[in-house]
Amino acid sequence: MRQKELRLALICYGGVSLAIYMHGITKEIWKLAQASRDFHDGAKVDTCSRGTYYDILQWMEQETGVKLRVLPDIIAGASAGGINGIFLSQAILSGRSLEPLTELWLETADVDKLLDPDARPLSRFSKFWAEPIAWMALGRKGGAVEQTVSKEAREEVKMKLSRFVRARWFAPPFGGKVFSGLIFDALNAVRATEAGPRLLPPGQPLDLFVTVTDFVGHPEKLQLHSPPEAMEMEHRITIGFSTRGKRDGAIADLAELTFAARATASFPGAFPPFTVKELDEVLADHEYVWSGRKAFLKHILPNQFRAGTADDTVLIDGSVLANAPFAQAIEALKNRPAKREVDRRFVYIDPRPDLDVAKSDKALQRLQAEDESLPGFFSTIFGAISNIPREQPIRDNLNTIAGRSNRIIQMRKITDNLRTEVERNVETLFGRTLFLDRPTAARVAGWRRKSREKAAKLAGFSYSAYGHLKLASVIEDIATTIRRTKADPNAHNHPALRDALWTEIRRRGLDSVGKKGGAGPSKLAADFFGAHDLGYRIRRLRFLARRLAEDLDSAKTEEYEAIEAMHDVIYDCLSLYIERETIEYLGDEFAGLAEHAETSPSATLDALAKARDLQAADDVVDGKLAQALAGLPKSEKRSMLLAFLGFPFYDIATLPLLQGEGLDEFDPIKVDRISPEDARTIRKGGVAATLKGIEFNNFGAFFSRSYRENDYLWGRLHGAERMIDIVFSTLPAAKRPDDATTLEFKKTIFRKIVDEEEERLTRIAPLIASLRTEIERATS
Repeated sequence: MRQKELRLALICYGGVSLAIYMHGITKEIWKLAQASRDFHDGAKVDTCSRGTYYDILQWMEQETGVKLRVLPDIIAGASAGGINGIFLSQAILSGRSLEPLTELWLETADVDKLLDPDARPLSRFSKFWAEPIAWMALGRKGGAVEQTVSKEAREEVKMKLSRFVRARWFAPPFGGKVFSGLIFDALNAVRATEAGPRLLPPGQPLDLFVTVTDFVGHPEKLQLHSPPEAMEMEHRITIGFSTRGKRDGAIADLAELTFAARATASFPGAFPPFTVKELDEVLADHEYVWSGRKAFLKHILPNQFRAGTADDTVLIDGSVLANAPFAQAIEALKNRPAKREVDRRFVYIDPRPDLDVAKSDKALQRLQAEDESLPGFFSTIFGAISNIPREQPIRDNLNTIAGRSNRIIQMRKITDNLRTEVERNVETLFGRTLFLDRPTAARVAGWRRKSREKAAKLAGFSYSAYGHLKLASVIEDIATTIRRTKADPNAHNHPALRDALWTEIRRRGLDSVGKKGGAGPSKLAADFFGAHDLGYRIRRLRFLARRLAEDLDSAKTEEYEAIEAMHDVIYDCLSLYIERETIEYLGDEFAGLAEHAETSPSATLDALAKARDLQAADDVVDGKLAQALAGLPKSEKRSMLLAFLGFPFYDIATLPLLQGEGLDEFDPIKVDRISPEDARTIRKGGVAATLKGIEFNNFGAFFSRSYRENDYLWGRLHGAERMIDIVFSTLPAAKRPDDATTLEFKKTIFRKIVDEEEERLTRIAPLIASLRTEIERATS
């Protein structure tokens, strides 16, 4: 059985009240992850869409021979998308329910409940001078409300809009402390639900990123030629959480998650800016002790903490400067373990894509024709502080992903084209009898040293360039490792670190890596790579894993068991090296030395080599590989040995192409979008035909329970449709189900979602009745 992982890096945009639609989507991602865990455990839970996802995974196994596991392991969000990402990460890690978040959005995401107590109109005469404005906002017959609000919601919207307009002037109407309390209560409610199995396998990290804007800003150093240093104000903050090195299953303290959720969603003008003092008051009201407060603030706000101003730092909505946090998710791709073949997807939720590509020219002409005059005072200000920042293109991020994928594709083409020549060299070097011998740990160690030396000799003078690139890659890896141990891991704040490391390298005589008068590394260089070149070892095992996956496609059924054993050994060995990349593995002694690496680089390098002890890891890996190779059928053993012993030849050819970048997941990355424009099986028309929260500049769902119910239900339906599309797209085109089979799976899951939600969603009975008819009429 071919095992495969669909890994999701989820990007959740901001969208004000469209957060409720996005929650419906993230709920389906959670249901799919649950079903994947059920399928892995062989225990179906046939509830709503979870059971249908199980059936889909089972169909794939039975019909195509692919056993798929779905792992959402990177989540990045901004504003309301950040809130959804925080709750989703908690549900994935703890196995607990997302239902408390559903209740938060449906019950409390309402203007009446979000209004600050001091801003609530006490009577119909409160701020009587605002009556004309309320009258204008509500409009007469045929006015804005009647034109844009559904008939069944008009009275509710008029009533709540009147209160909203007559709330306090020149101050945010919504209560910050109210909002913080609601978030904290919902997170607490999630913790109180029954715990289930963790939805990620042991050792698989989950990384969560939430963007925030520092209103005042903090100074950051710039390294220039002249003057040597300059300062600029930085307003972007990313609050990052990770399970790496943690064993308790929680990604962060409840107070820290509340901090991140409240700060990232401080929409300018609607909510007051966030400060930690506000959170302190909420925690005091709940009698909650935040034991890690000091360490958290020191990590998240290092400059402000040093200056003693962390408590007063003013934070506002993360979407102001980073509404689509792709960069953070891309950075998290580094150092991720892999137990099997990986299909990596970046999935971004865009609740309101502005332009359909097919209609972009017409849409642009229409937008420009609507108002050819210059924008007015208020529209200019609102566009500057809200609309434009939230609509920044993601093209640069997608180009970064595409560039990385293209390098992987080029690398694979090069290795495929070199295969015949490399295997000929290996067979010449070892003789064909090599493949008849029973491998032992000592033989494997000797073979890999011999093949590495031969590849270096055949490379000639070009080895020097390869060796220097290897050295530079190793030094950069060491510098990154040291920075991650520091209280302030920002690379820009440690310009002296790299200089200190290179000075030490030159002092050790490693400025020249090649032998004098010949090819290959000098003894000093070989010893240094033996102690520190972790990247080479990881690249070699990932190369073996890919070759084994190729062999599995052509293997006989009776050979699967031995190949699976080899597969498990490769990834066990890989984990031995990957865990040595983590800060937690290196221990406190190294962390203490790393704080003074700029002044004591020699001691730091020696401590790192001692902590990682790569030679001991090599001995273990040689033994495991020898045992697994001995059990392989003849053809697969030959393939694995040719790949293992030929790797030095491949690495010399491909490392310059990769510029030293270690590719943890060796397949190209694909990007998928989830939006109303992409899910059209039930109803065509996209955003305008399905969502209600788009009214009042995306605040609409905060004014009506029926709007929230509408958008939440469509979020689940659209999420289910797109997740089915994405799951089936992991199969080769020839093995995917036909349109009729796919449509039947979709209809089944649509029916189950509507049936499950009908009792809860009491305000949208006409929509539910209509959906039942539309689902039956749906065509592919």
